[in-house]
Amino acid sequence: MKDRLALVQAYGDLSEEESQRMGNTGALDEGLVDRMIENVVGAMPLPLGIAVNFVVNGEEILVPMAIEETSVVAAASNAAKMARSTGGFQAETTDPVMIGQIQLVDVPDPEKAKERILERKEELLELCNAKDPILVKFGGGARDVEVRILDSLQGTMVVVHLLVDCRDAMGANAVNTMAEAAAPFLEETTGGRVYLRIISNLAVKRLARAQATWPKEAIGGAEVVEGILQAYAFAAADPYRAATHNKGVMNGIDAVVIATGNDWRAIESGAHAYAAMDGHYKPLTTWERDANGDLVGSIEVPMAVGLVGGATAVHPTAKANVKLLGVKTAQELAQIIAAVGLAQNFAALRALATEGIQRGHMSLHARNIAVMAGASLDEVDEVVRRLVAEKAVRMDRAEEILKEMRSES
Repeated sequence: MKDRLALVQAYGDLSEEESQRMGNTGALDEGLVDRMIENVVGAMPLPLGIAVNFVVNGEEILVPMAIEETSVVAAASNAAKMARSTGGFQAETTDPVMIGQIQLVDVPDPEKAKERILERKEELLELCNAKDPILVKFGGGARDVEVRILDSLQGTMVVVHLLVDCRDAMGANAVNTMAEAAAPFLEETTGGRVYLRIISNLAVKRLARAQATWPKEAIGGAEVVEGILQAYAFAAADPYRAATHNKGVMNGIDAVVIATGNDWRAIESGAHAYAAMDGHYKPLTTWERDANGDLVGSIEVPMAVGLVGGATAVHPTAKANVKLLGVKTAQELAQIIAAVGLAQNFAALRALATEGIQRGHMSLHARNIAVMAGASLDEVDEVVRRLVAEKAVRMDRAEEILKEMRSES
């Protein structure tokens, strides 16, 4: 690792200080980092914050969030606080079932092939489960088979879905191994040829849902409820707005996924694909007003997270974060993540419906600007105060304020 870093330093004309920062592995042992990915030279730390005030299914929870964006942790905490008087968040999940896809091409009779595969379903499931007896021992394993016939640019394809209960694993390794094992069986059954055999990140069988009620008095009154409903209606009607709406949801979701060592790219791709399932990209959340005039929000999102395997099992900070959450199953983790996504979306919509999103960001963003401008710990608060008062949160103004302060002193 040190040899690689030396080469990078020379090639990139990095200073010794820059090289040392790049090579810092923080809480990670160098040997562990070097085994996790390829061509390792160091690690890239993210701020780790703790969201507070969350009650999920009656349990008080501290939520670790790894993210670089200001105001996200504060917004989630505030949203959770406003929902406490009505019991916080109620959440649930479906069984942790992932889909493994096997692509068959050059199938002589696709309809007959579909029929034949389903006739031999039990044989196929038995073959797949023989590849992972440990998963079966813990109550998981291949559960069912679906067959789809697709028209494609390359002609008609038969696509087999293995439905695998992955228990507390994300499931990629188990599902891919089963899909590989199924390939010869399916070729023999259909007379076709197998190409792709891989897990799908569109985890429509593995959903997490959460719901909460925000009393109108707690969030600013009936006008704020109306403003949030108007913002939601905009997102439901317009994919340009829905993309930003869902970005706010994922601010919360991704931060917890990263903090627990799970695959945030898989969660992102699955969430956005799910939002477009009916051909129109829509919000991942739903908002309505109840009979009391209070705001009710809900979320439904694919949530393929695990507690065993991958970085979750080896990253020391991820392991500590999982312990902090107090979860014992992947389904419990998925429920918390869904609740945080809903809270984050509420916070963003409320900010937009009231003072606007920028004001909520301003003071926190100003702190970053002050530090970047070179303010010391003793100077930061005063620089922030002046930037916010002037509504000029800019680097050039921060530098000018610093000069003024230092000349005054």
